Amino acid sequence: MYLSHFGLNQSPFSITPNPTFFYAGSKRGAILEALIYAVAHGEGIIKVTGEVGSGKTMLCRMLEGLLPSNVEVIYLVNPTLSRDDVVYAIAGELGLATDGKRPDEVIRLLQHDLIAKHAEGKQVVLLVEEAQAMPLDTLEEIRLFSNLETAHHKLLQIVLFGQPELDESLSLPRMRQLKERITHSFKIPPLVPTLLPEFLMFRMRAAGYHGPDIFTKSAIQLMASVSEGIIRRVSILADKSLLAAFADNTHTISAKHVKAAVQDSEFSSTSALAPYRTLAIVLGLSATVLVSAGLGWQDFWLHGKSIPPVQPASAPAARAASASVVTIVAPTTSQTSPALQAAPTMATSTALESARAASSPTESAARRPEENPAVAVSVDPARTSVTWLQRLTLSKEWLSTEAPEHYSIQLTLMAADKRAQIERFLQKTQGEIGAENLHMYPSRVAGVPRFGVVYGSFATRAEAQAKRVELADQWGYRPQLRTIAGIRDEIKRSRSDDLWPQ
Repeated sequence: MYLSHFGLNQSPFSITPNPTFFYAGSKRGAILEALIYAVAHGEGIIKVTGEVGSGKTMLCRMLEGLLPSNVEVIYLVNPTLSRDDVVYAIAGELGLATDGKRPDEVIRLLQHDLIAKHAEGKQVVLLVEEAQAMPLDTLEEIRLFSNLETAHHKLLQIVLFGQPELDESLSLPRMRQLKERITHSFKIPPLVPTLLPEFLMFRMRAAGYHGPDIFTKSAIQLMASVSEGIIRRVSILADKSLLAAFADNTHTISAKHVKAAVQDSEFSSTSALAPYRTLAIVLGLSATVLVSAGLGWQDFWLHGKSIPPVQPASAPAARAASASVVTIVAPTTSQTSPALQAAPTMATSTALESARAASSPTESAARRPEENPAVAVSVDPARTSVTWLQRLTLSKEWLSTEAPEHYSIQLTLMAADKRAQIERFLQKTQGEIGAENLHMYPSRVAGVPRFGVVYGSFATRAEAQAKRVELADQWGYRPQLRTIAGIRDEIKRSRSDDLWPQ
């Protein structure tokens, strides 16, 4: 919605990895160069760790795209595979026929194929994401793959990307052999506050912005404090701040816009916002009504939802807040809110924050996050949109009737409580490749509910591989091939049947 307002040709702060927006500062460029060198010349396992949202996936995508042409990349996106499953998955990535073969037979087949590739001057590298969520037995199986070698060279280079919990797993006595095989270890640092202005404007200019710097010093200070240097948090705050500034009809991002963004984010920092509390009380009804209209339009623009009506806060809530405020409620009708017509005339705004500040502590405590579809964390049909529920229900039926030997293409695996993110992914993807062949399935990774999104059903691996290559050319990364039997087994092993809608 704010793109034309700031002269942008695309969103500068999308959290979907896009090589166009790779920021080389804060050691990330140096780590990428070291990874390329280590893969080309290394003899052991490489490990990359970083906090959630620090940029591991972006590094992984950049590495895959910058490796020499003689390096063949195989990529594991599903960390829940058992030690036997990972053998078949790697063989499948290399296009080897594994039907009817035992795991040990598949490993011998793998070794012969890797030797043949080595003789042709090719190198194979395995990129493993979310390695911290892998079962320890599977990690041990990964280590055994490093034993595949000639007299002088490793046949399979392995790069593990994971959160700090991966280091905890590697510290266990039973994982000592794997830890000793790691010859290169990189840690992605948080973005230091002094580099935050550079990062923000780098992203803006990469998205087509040509004007002066727009983030004020106070805005950057607040953003740095709340985000703690986590790239994903910075991007979320910056994106919401741009929206707040657009609603305020200004091209300058100030602290009040960042504060509004923080209040609309799940990682709000109470201490960081303390100096700004007075501002939320002083600002009144007129601005918040206008902002609510802007927010409704954003929801319509991003998610295809109707514009939610604006409801005044109850009298006790208003008295508790010492100001008249409004609350954004869930969309219940397709009728456009009259407040929408006021959006273009907005002059001042408390942006996202004021629309949420009116309720009394009692009322706020009573209104649980899952009661708002925008932040729902369950798949309870009573709290779920029709399209979401229908897709899950249809996917369950599809998965139960498909032939187990058929293939599908895994596009992503997302946390179940990130419903808005999953919905955006589904809407974007179905706009590019159609909705009829998109399916979902439930899983758990380290006990955390997740939903996988897969595409299509293919009778042969060759058909699935051809489509995967097409998607890789279109999207810039290679999704993973899965068998229907493997998906069913994952649901069973992770005990995730309860996540299906009942």
